[in-house]
Amino acid sequence: MATIFSTFVLLIFSRSFVGTFSLGVGINYGQIANNLPSPSRVSMLLGSLNISRVKLYDADPNVLTAFANTNVEFIIGLGNEYLQKMQNSEQAQIWIQQKVQPYISQTRITCITVGNEVLGGPDPTLAPFLVTAMKAMYQALVNLGLNSQVYVTTAHSLQIMKTSFPPSNGAFRDEYYQYIQPILSFHAQTNSPFLINAYPYFAYKSDPKNVPLDYLLFEPNVGSVDPNTNLKYDNMLYAQIDAVYAGIKALGHTDVQVRISETGWPSKGDVDEPGATVENAGIYNRNLLQRLQQEQGTPAHPSQRIDVYVFALFNENMKPGPTSERNYGLYYPDGSPVYNLGVQNQGYIPRIDYSSSRKNAYCIFRLLVLLLGMLLFA
Repeated sequence: MATIFSTFVLLIFSRSFVGTFSLGVGINYGQIANNLPSPSRVSMLLGSLNISRVKLYDADPNVLTAFANTNVEFIIGLGNEYLQKMQNSEQAQIWIQQKVQPYISQTRITCITVGNEVLGGPDPTLAPFLVTAMKAMYQALVNLGLNSQVYVTTAHSLQIMKTSFPPSNGAFRDEYYQYIQPILSFHAQTNSPFLINAYPYFAYKSDPKNVPLDYLLFEPNVGSVDPNTNLKYDNMLYAQIDAVYAGIKALGHTDVQVRISETGWPSKGDVDEPGATVENAGIYNRNLLQRLQQEQGTPAHPSQRIDVYVFALFNENMKPGPTSERNYGLYYPDGSPVYNLGVQNQGYIPRIDYSSSRKNAYCIFRLLVLLLGMLLFA
């Protein structure tokens, strides 16, 4: 009877509280909203999904505290507004002492992104400060003995690319050479990755009549062939990755890994944002996850596993810009999924719902009491 009881209890808890399928990717946790669940609730959600990598755009102490002892790896961010201030290791060291050291013993902080989409961003005056701030942050980590635990990088948009097709002709825009060249040298010296925010959706939005939607959504399609390499691409994201690799190689580097720091698809958009639908968003992310589970590389780099952070965890109702900007989330703020990702046996991702959790807990408690009574009086 005791064996049956133990097995039954294990079955209840494993089916009720543990996700049966890991997403196998990282997730961007943006917070430009006024209606998001608390970080502690978010920790519960990500735990149920077996997500172990999270990227922040700041170093929110509430989030870092909520994820203490969870074994979740964090990328934290230094905002663009701090770049000019972080031109020496002393200032960077103060930032790390305030934002990293109080939490790193219990929360796994593994990366600091210095700025986001600085090159090609709305403020061109920030570009000259970028690589110096990256070096200062790294030197501060060395000074504090944290450089073996935390690496330093920055995330770029594809606006830095002059050419992206065919992928083998990928090249950075000439005006950014002066910044990208020292950044690549920094990555090679510190063994840190080159991060790209890649959104095939933007290609469809700008030219829906000529860009095949299936090619963007990882759906069956005729694909495209790079005439220089004869390599076939069946989706745009992988072509974009190889274009970045080609641009890096053109600047003399084959020793820097490319990772995708953001990619996703909006579930809603304005009238002039074709393709921004729940259906397309679900297809893109489902197919992306399925491809990543195969642990394949790109056509030009088949042995290099693709590393991706999906954008984003929640819809963010205070983000500026078109409607699509506020609708990239996998979840609504109330914890309900925007669409089915198909990553669990039940075919859905469990909601964060305290009322239902209490009911479930009460039912389980009553069942346990009943079973315990059976054991005691058997």
